[in-house]
Amino acid sequence: MGASLPPFQRFLDSYRDDVWRLLRASVHSGEVDDCFQETFIAAMRAYPRLRPDSNLRAWVLTIAHRKALDAHRARVRRALPVADPASLDGRSSSEERTPPARDERLWEAVGELPARQRSAVVLRYLADMKHREIAQAIGCSEEAARRSLHEGLAKLRKVVIA
Repeated sequence: MGASLPPFQRFLDSYRDDVWRLLRASVHSGEVDDCFQETFIAAMRAYPRLRPDSNLRAWVLTIAHRKALDAHRARVRRALPVADPASLDGRSSSEERTPPARDERLWEAVGELPARQRSAVVLRYLADMKHREIAQAIGCSEEAARRSLHEGLAKLRKVVIA
């Protein structure tokens, strides 16, 4: 008899900290709980159809990454309530949608990276995923994932060294 998947609760217990760290670095703090729950709801629904030899960690982190992207897309589409439109001081709506600045210069710079570079950096250094797994998660070739990671790191080095 071949290998089988562990019970879902054991799976959840094994990977919840990894998923939490990934989401904490990827979405606004007010969205982490919702994305975390949505990740494991989606995983629970798909779990029975998963092959027993699947890389469970990469699989659930890919789901979490997609939930983070969904949260970002939803945030960008939302209207911004403003008591007085004149109070925007000439700022564009895209400036209003950027995530709030974090205290740490590095995390601010990570948040400002283009989406694919940010995803590659977060998946590599917070989720400890290999280039092949990053490519799977962000939907590109392994070479494109390496390039995104390289370009993202180059931009971050400029910020940290400056």
